[in-house]
Amino acid sequence: MSRSLITVVVAARPNFMKAVPVWRALDQSFDVELVHTGQHYDRSLSGAFFDDLKMPEPAVNLGVGSGTHAEQTAAVLVAFEKYIFDRHPRVVLVVGDVNSTLAATLAASKLNVPVGHVEAGLRSRDWTMPEEINRVLTDRISCWLFTPSPDADANLAAEGIPTERVHLVGNVMIDTLLDLLPEARSRFREVSKTLEISHGRYAVLTLHRPATVDSPEVLDRALRGAGRVAAEIPVLFPVHPRTTKRMAEMGAVLPEGVAAIDPLGYLDFLSLMDKAALVMTDSGGMQEESSILGVPCLTLRSTTERPITVELGTNQIIDVEPESIEAAARDALSRQWKPACIPLWDGKAAQRIAAVLESELSND
Repeated sequence: MSRSLITVVVAARPNFMKAVPVWRALDQSFDVELVHTGQHYDRSLSGAFFDDLKMPEPAVNLGVGSGTHAEQTAAVLVAFEKYIFDRHPRVVLVVGDVNSTLAATLAASKLNVPVGHVEAGLRSRDWTMPEEINRVLTDRISCWLFTPSPDADANLAAEGIPTERVHLVGNVMIDTLLDLLPEARSRFREVSKTLEISHGRYAVLTLHRPATVDSPEVLDRALRGAGRVAAEIPVLFPVHPRTTKRMAEMGAVLPEGVAAIDPLGYLDFLSLMDKAALVMTDSGGMQEESSILGVPCLTLRSTTERPITVELGTNQIIDVEPESIEAAARDALSRQWKPACIPLWDGKAAQRIAAVLESELSND
């Protein structure tokens, strides 16, 4: 008897770290295919992560590339529908909150293929964020909602989602972090030598969200804030290709002490973040990763969809103003930090997802 086909859809850097433990856990009982939509097609943001994570090559790359939100969503919707007609998966799993997440969910749902959403229930309540729209709509039409934390369950309950569709499994991104952290730490000597840094004597900055980098005023304030931090401690800035493009268009100049570096693969970046004194970011995943690593995080946004990190005190939401960033960084650098202990962020979230699907599909 042939095994059921489960398709796991990936598109952007955070998807890869979330997908790989799920793929491994499901591969024990199902045939599993990875479909890469091509939403992030730069080698440094895609191929290098597959190498570091030891992921299989995708069965299909839809190659949608960049474009407006409508263009990208439509391209994935059309291409993934063709994939479904060709391969007939029994289940589609989507991860995160990018345009590909919503598009693949729409394509599958309209063809009556059940969808599981990994990292369901997160809410920032900021409707100017395209990701918030993707999250809410994906959760509304998915069959299985795999949540990382109790606040996500509460969000879904408040939206009237039936409890039988919700499964609190933990954080799959942390599965990958815990699995590869020893290897990442073994790389720090080489990374530190290349970048001329020392353990605990630098900060890391990342900026990539459109709300940050597409606004000359916001980007300028964020960079000036990083410059103020750099007066205290060197700041390393792995520059996302999108950010590089926007900075060139705006003629942005990095402040003294803020060093731009090329994007890093997963292991090297994890090594860099693990030994940092501080991270400053507009990313969602880094809020979670830094909490487990015990590195203070300043989130340069007005909201977060990961409030558990704020409640635990490992993450602080900071207005993108130079004075606010400087004050928060001074405070963070003056204190000692320990890794957060978050229930179910224990490296076994993917196993719990596999157990749910094995139970559900065996009853069909």
